Amino acid sequence: MADRAANPQRKLSGVMRFVALAMAAALAACSTGPRIIPDAERPPVIEAPRPVAPRPIAPGLPQDIARHRVALLVPLTGPNAGVGTSLSNATQLAILDTKSDVLRITTYDTAPGAANAASQAIADGNTLILGPLLADDAREVAPIARRARVPVLSFSNDASVAGNGTYLLGYSPAQSIERVVEYAKTSGITQFAGLIPTGLYGERASTALLRSVEGTGGKVLAMETFDSRPGSMTNAVTKLGRVPYQAILIAGSGGSAVTAAPVIRRSPGGKTARILGTELWNTDSGIGGNAVLNGAWFASVPDNYYRQYATKYRARFGAAPYRMSTLGYDAVLLTIRIARDWRPGDAFPEGRLMEREGFAGLDGAFRFGGDGVAERALEVQEIRGGQTVTVSTAPQNFRGN
Repeated sequence: MADRAANPQRKLSGVMRFVALAMAAALAACSTGPRIIPDAERPPVIEAPRPVAPRPIAPGLPQDIARHRVALLVPLTGPNAGVGTSLSNATQLAILDTKSDVLRITTYDTAPGAANAASQAIADGNTLILGPLLADDAREVAPIARRARVPVLSFSNDASVAGNGTYLLGYSPAQSIERVVEYAKTSGITQFAGLIPTGLYGERASTALLRSVEGTGGKVLAMETFDSRPGSMTNAVTKLGRVPYQAILIAGSGGSAVTAAPVIRRSPGGKTARILGTELWNTDSGIGGNAVLNGAWFASVPDNYYRQYATKYRARFGAAPYRMSTLGYDAVLLTIRIARDWRPGDAFPEGRLMEREGFAGLDGAFRFGGDGVAERALEVQEIRGGQTVTVSTAPQNFRGN
C-alpha cells in the first residue's frame, strides 16, 4: 500500500517541474526583450509676467478728458467773499438744474491775487475762464489769458476792460440809463437833471445821461455831484433846485436815492419831478418798500425768473443769493449751449460768443457786441405801493443784427 501511494506523488512532482521550467523560460524571454518606460507628464509652460512701469503720481487736479475744463475766478476770502461765494454757488446750481455732465468747473480764489489765480487755472488745463468779479482783477487776468488763448467772461461792468478776448457779463450802467431815459421820453419828459456820485461810476453815468437825453431830443438842464461827506447830498440837490426839471436821475445806489428823495421833494424844482434810477437799484431786494420812492422808475434786467432762482438757492445753500449771482448761473448756461459743438480737449470756440441772436438766461436775453460788452434786453420797473411793478417789459428781440 505504501508503493501505491508513492506513484501519484512522482507524477505530480513531474508536472510541477515542467510548469516551473516553463515559467522560467517565459521570464527569460521577457528579460531579453526591450523595456518600455512611460514618459513623465510634462509641466505646463507658464510665461513670466512682463514688468509694467508704474504711472507717475503728478500733483494738481485729476485729468478729465471727457469734460470741458472751465475755471471760475472769484473772491472766496476778503471783503468780497460773500459775492464770490454766491457766484460760485450759482454755477453749481446751474449744473444741477441742467443735469449737465459736459463741464468740470474749478473755483480759484482771486483775493490773494487774480494774476496768480489765472496762471494756475491755465496751468491746470482750463480752456475758459468765468470771472473775475472786479475790474482791476480783470485787467490783471486779461493779458495772461490772452497769451494762452483762453477767453474770459468777466462779471465786471467796467467797459474799459472789455475786448481782445475779454467779455463782460456785468450790468452796464450806460444801458440802464439809456433805457429809462427812452421810457421817460414816451411819457413826454424832455427836461432832465442829474444827481451823480463822484468817482468812475459817476463819470460814466453822467456821460451816459448826456448821450441818452441828446439821443431822444431832450435836454439835461443841470447836473451836480455828491459824495459820502455829511451834507453833500443836500447841497447838491439845493443847487439843482434852482432850475425846474421834469425828471432827475439819481445815479447811485438805492440807499442814495432814499436819502435824496425827501430833499428833492422839498426843493422848488423837484416837487413834481419823476425820480429815475439805474441798475444798481435792482441789487437792493427791499427797494420797493421805500415809500419815499413811490413813482420812481429804474431800468434793470427782468426779474421774471429771479424769484424762482432765489427760492431754490435758499433751499440748497441756506441763505439768500446776491442779486448779481445770476451772472454765474447764466455764464454756465451760455457755456453749456456752446458745448454742443465744442469737443473736449479743443480750444473754446470764441467766435460762437458773437452770435447775433444772442443767448437766454435768468436775466433775460443778452448778446455780446463787437466791444465785448453784453448788450441786454432791459425792462423798466416802477416803485409802487411797497413793491416794484414792471411798466415796460424787456423787448423780445434785439434791434439790428
